[in-house]
Amino acid sequence: MKLYNTLARREEEFVPLGDTVKMYVCGVTPYDEAHVGHAMSYVIFDVLRRYLEWRGYQVLHVQNFTDLDDKLIQRAGAIGCSPQELAEGLIEEYFKDMDALNIQRAHIYPRATEEIPKILEIVGGLVEKGYAYAVDGDVYYRVEGYPGYGNLSHRTLEGMMSGSRVEVDERKENPMDFALWKSAKPDEPSWDSAWGKGRPGWHMECSAMSLKYLGPTLDIHGGGLDLIFPHHENEIAQTEAYTGVTPSVRHWVHHGLLQLGEEKMSKSLGNLVTVKEALSRYSPDALRLFFLSSYYRSPLTYSDEALQAMERGATRLRNVLQQDTSVENQANAVTAEPYRQRFMEAMDADLNTPQAVAALYDLAKEINRGRSEGADTHGAVETLKELAGVLGLTLEERGTGGVLDPAPFKELMTSLGEELKKAGEKVLMVKLSEPLALDSLEVEPYVQALISVRGELRKARQWALADKIRDQLEELGVVLEDTPGGTIWKRRQPGGEP
Repeated sequence: MKLYNTLARREEEFVPLGDTVKMYVCGVTPYDEAHVGHAMSYVIFDVLRRYLEWRGYQVLHVQNFTDLDDKLIQRAGAIGCSPQELAEGLIEEYFKDMDALNIQRAHIYPRATEEIPKILEIVGGLVEKGYAYAVDGDVYYRVEGYPGYGNLSHRTLEGMMSGSRVEVDERKENPMDFALWKSAKPDEPSWDSAWGKGRPGWHMECSAMSLKYLGPTLDIHGGGLDLIFPHHENEIAQTEAYTGVTPSVRHWVHHGLLQLGEEKMSKSLGNLVTVKEALSRYSPDALRLFFLSSYYRSPLTYSDEALQAMERGATRLRNVLQQDTSVENQANAVTAEPYRQRFMEAMDADLNTPQAVAALYDLAKEINRGRSEGADTHGAVETLKELAGVLGLTLEERGTGGVLDPAPFKELMTSLGEELKKAGEKVLMVKLSEPLALDSLEVEPYVQALISVRGELRKARQWALADKIRDQLEELGVVLEDTPGGTIWKRRQPGGEP
C-alpha cells in the first residue's frame, strides 16, 4: 500500500513502525454544529482506518477536541453560557452526526482542557532547552531555533513572513514566533503555571495529546490541507524539539477541501451545510459515496445535483442486495474475485476511492447480469457487502432520508395522466408515459418527469394543476425548489423541513 506523504511530496510505501498503526487525526473545535466539510474529513479517515483493519493491521486511532479557543470563548459569551457547557453540548451533537454517517468512533478522544499537565510539561521542557521563551506571562516558540521549520509546507522562514499578515508584537524575537502558552485574560478559563495564570496555544494542544496517547512517532497524522501551515508545521517543530525524535510523523496525510461555490466550506466563513441538514435530504450512503467518488487530495464542490446522483448510485447498490433467489450452482456462479482485486489495487494506490467505488458498481452490474442468466450470485453478493463495508456503506434502507419507494410516484403520474387526458394535453401525457414505460426501481426519472410537466403547466399558466404536482410530491417526501438554473428536488424527513 502506498500513501502520499505531504512532507516528502510523493507517494511512499506504508510500513508502520510497530505492530499497531498509530493514527492521530485533528478534531473539531466545538463552537458550532458540525458541517459536511467535517463529515468529508472524518469519512476519509474512517475509510483509511477501515481499510487498514480489513488488511489485517491493528489501528490505534486518536482524535482530539479543541474544547477551548478564542472562537469558542466568544460564542459562549455571546449566548450566555460557559465555554465548557457550549463545548460539551456540541460534542454530544457531533457524536450523533458522526454515528448517523456510520463513522467509527476513535479509540481515544482527548480534550485540550483535560491535558493541561502534559501541556505544561512540554512547554516547560521547550523553555529549558532554549526552544521557547517567556514574556509577560506568554510563552513563545523560537522558530529560528529549529532548523527544520518550514519543511512540511515547503516554505522558507523569509517566504512565510513575506506571504503572511503577521500581527506586530515587539515582545517577540521574530514575528513568526508562535504562542505555546497565553497569559490569562479577564473572564476566560485559565490554569496556574510557572509563568502565571494562562491557557495553552492551539498548536501545543495537539502535540501534547499525540505524545501522551501515541508516543513520539506517529504512523499517520491526518487533517485538511488548510492545516498544513501553520498548525501542522508548528506541531512538528514543538514535538521534535521536545523529544529529539525525528520524524515525529511517518506519513502526513492531508485531504482536499469541500467547497460551496468558490470558497472552502467553513464555520468561520459562514458558508456551510450542517451534517443534520444534509442528512435530512440524503441518506448516509449517498453522502459517503459523494465524498469517496472524488480523489481525497482533490477539492470537492457540494451541490444538490451531485448528491442526487449519488443517491441514485446508492439505490442501485441497495437493489442488488435484495434477497437472492438464485440457485446455488458452483458450476455457473458469478466470479467476484477480479472485482475484489481491482478494489484492493485501487485502495493500495494512495486510497483511490473513486476507482474502488467503480469496482463496486461494476460488480453490481455483473451480479445483475448473472441473475438474468440464472447464475449463482450468492458469493458475489457477499463480496459486494464486504467491500461496501470497507467503505463504510451499509446499503440499508431507512425510513428517514433513505431510498424512496417509486410505487406512489408511479401512481401519481398515472392519475395525473388521466387529468391531462381530459384536458387534451397530449404532449404532456407523452412526457409522463416515457418514464413509466421504463418501470424504474429508482424515483429520479419519475420526479424529473413530473418537474418537467409542472414547468410546462406553469408556462401555460395552469397554476392549479402545477401547484397540485408540487403539493403531492411534498406529501411523498420530495420538496421542489425553483432556482435561477431550474427546478431541483430534495428529499425531506417525514413531518420535517426540507
